[in-house]
Amino acid sequence: MTRPVLTAQSVTELGAEVRGAVLVAGSHGGVIAAYLGAASGAHALILNDAGVGMENAGIAGLAWLDGIGMAAATVSHMSARIGDGADSLARGRITHANKAARSAGVEPGMSARQAAQRLCGAAAAHAASPAYADGRWKIGAQGRYELWALDSVGKLVPEDAGRILLIGSHGGLHGGRPDSALDCAGRPVAARAAAFNDAGVGIDEIGITRLPELARRGVPAVTVSHDTARIGDGRSMLHGLISHVNTPSEALGARRGMRLRDWISCL
Repeated sequence: MTRPVLTAQSVTELGAEVRGAVLVAGSHGGVIAAYLGAASGAHALILNDAGVGMENAGIAGLAWLDGIGMAAATVSHMSARIGDGADSLARGRITHANKAARSAGVEPGMSARQAAQRLCGAAAAHAASPAYADGRWKIGAQGRYELWALDSVGKLVPEDAGRILLIGSHGGLHGGRPDSALDCAGRPVAARAAAFNDAGVGIDEIGITRLPELARRGVPAVTVSHDTARIGDGRSMLHGLISHVNTPSEALGARRGMRLRDWISCL
């Protein structure tokens, strides 16, 4: 069957046009991204493996989607920039495919473009996407600052200004866009501090590109290693080890290899 093959920088920015399409999105392959992709009505998904990481969180969405019979695969984070679906389609290489995608002929090693063509003929999901928990939790306070865990940067709200935010999303700008660093409804959110997952850093060091943009805004920001926290899980961030820092966070004591929770206690 002929279907459109569309690209998106993030599954947090989808519209009605993706319904029924094979969607190549720049998001990681974790559960929350899989949920958002399925909820959009896309026929099948190709995401980024984000280095796979702790407890295979970077590809956990594939098994989750098998539960509803939706075909999905991931490209290597070293073959295409996370946060850039067009780049994934242009040069991505498949690393993992779920049962439904393999049934359509998708195999590791093939190009994302070839995989997308095969996914056009994949069987449709046999069930609707189950509900996903809210993805926002207030987990305490550090001094006068509230501490919040967000599974995705898509869960950001204007009230997060002044808060310490542990965000399960990757630390890459969507398509290189500065306005995707830490923004809600087109407006920057001036957090007290922010932490992201480095998604294995990846090709072109894309997984840490939010940090210099947030430094330009004066927001202390760090990434934690994808091997020490589950991508797509804000609460897991608290136990991660810092992998990269920006200038404002370094001025506040952030160092590579430091436990994120220890740096937060310094704030």
